[in-house]
Amino acid sequence: MATMLEVTDVTAATCCAPLVREPLTAAEAEDLAHVMKALADQARLRLLSIVAASDNAEACVCDLIEPVGLSQPTVSHHLKILTQAGFLTRSKRGTWAYFALVPGALDRISRVLAP
Repeated sequence: MATMLEVTDVTAATCCAPLVREPLTAAEAEDLAHVMKALADQARLRLLSIVAASDNAEACVCDLIEPVGLSQPTVSHHLKILTQAGFLTRSKRGTWAYFALVPGALDRISRVLAP
């Protein structure tokens, strides 16, 4: 049975022109700092990479706890930050939450940093 995932519009929050072409506005810098801060944690980077490498770029929170060696509440906290930053979407199936990589979410960071 197919489950519909919530879609997060990351284009609305896509912020900036590449850093080497023009200066960021204050709003662009604030948005980019928020997004990059979400990635500036080794546990969140690992969680994001595990989800991205999973089948269909989707994983159950129950499968993410052991690989990172953190408690379920801590993993859920990190996943919430990644979701709020627009990297993941969350869907509930029964008692478990499933997280999926937002298509193109990592590309927007690379576009800003690339020359």
